[in-house]
Amino acid sequence: MDFSNIIGHERIIENLRNAIEKDHISHCYLFEGEESLGKKMVALTFAKTLLCKEQGFEPCNRCNSCLKFDNLNHPDMKLIEPEKNLIRKKVIDNLIKKINIGPLESKRKIIIIDDSHQMRVEGQNALLKTLEEPPSYINIILITSNSNNLIPTILSRSQIIKFYPVENEKIVELLNTEYNKTIEEASFIAHFTKGSIGKSIMLSQSDEFFNKRDEIIEIINDIVNGDKAKIFNSIEFFIKNKDIYEEVLDIILYWFRDLMIFQQARDSELIINRDKIPLLSNQSYLNVDRINDIIDNIIETKQNIDKNVNYQLSIETMLLGMQEV
Repeated sequence: MDFSNIIGHERIIENLRNAIEKDHISHCYLFEGEESLGKKMVALTFAKTLLCKEQGFEPCNRCNSCLKFDNLNHPDMKLIEPEKNLIRKKVIDNLIKKINIGPLESKRKIIIIDDSHQMRVEGQNALLKTLEEPPSYINIILITSNSNNLIPTILSRSQIIKFYPVENEKIVELLNTEYNKTIEEASFIAHFTKGSIGKSIMLSQSDEFFNKRDEIIEIINDIVNGDKAKIFNSIEFFIKNKDIYEEVLDIILYWFRDLMIFQQARDSELIINRDKIPLLSNQSYLNVDRINDIIDNIIETKQNIDKNVNYQLSIETMLLGMQEV
C-alpha cells in the first residue's frame, strides 16, 4: 500500500508529501469529507510513510516498519474505530495513557481515529487535553464525515483537510480495468455513488445491487403503465429493503431523471442508466410535466421518511402518485 494505489485526491497527497519534505507535520489532522471517499486509505498511507525506516515520500514496503504496518501490528501506530457507532470515553482514556508512553521503534507515534465524530463529548474533551499540549512525537489523524459533531475546540486545534468526490472518469476507468465492469455499468455506479470510491468498489463487487436495480425498474415500469395491483404487490419488496431506502429511492430518482433527459435531449452521454436505453425508450410516451411531478414526489417521499413519517404509508403514497400524476 502506497500513495500510487490511491485513486484521486492528488492535491491532498502532494500537500502531505510537501509537509514530509519540509518536516512540517501537524500534531493533529482532521480528514473531513463524505463517507467512503478514501480518507482512511490516505490516512493509513500517510502514517505508514511517516513510520517507514527509509524516511521518503512513499513507504518503501520492504522495511520491518512497513511490513508490520501492513499487518496492523506496528507498535507505534494505533487505529481506533467505533463499536456499534460509538467510541466510548474509556477507549479514549486508554489511548491517552498509551500516548504518554514514547514510541518503541520509531521517531513518531501515530494515532488514527476513524469516524471520530462518534466520540462522546466527554471523550472529545479528554482528547482535547492531549491536543492542547501534545508530546513532540505524537501525530493524530481524525477522520470524519460529520465535523458538526466534533466540539469547536478540537476543530480549532486540527489542521483540516477537506476531501471531495473522486472524478467519475477515474472511477469508471478503475471499475472497467480492475473490476471487469462494462463502461456503461461503471458509469452508472460512479454517478450513483456521487464520486465515492469506496462505495463504487463495493457495488461493483455486488451482483445483488444490479439485480435489485433490475427489480426496481421492473416494478416502476409496471406501475407507470397502469398496473394498480403492482403497487400493493411490491410493498413487501420496499419493506424488505427499508434499511437501504435511500439507495432504493435514488435508483428510482435516477431512472426518472434519465427519462427526462431522454425526452428532452436524447443524448445518451448524459444518461446514467446507459445500459437501459431500450427500456427508457419504451417509456418515452410520458410527458415532461408528469415526469417532473413524479420526481418531486420521490424527493418529498425521501424527506418524509427522513422525518420519520410512516415508511409504508410514504412508499404507498409515492407509488400511487406515479399513476395519478
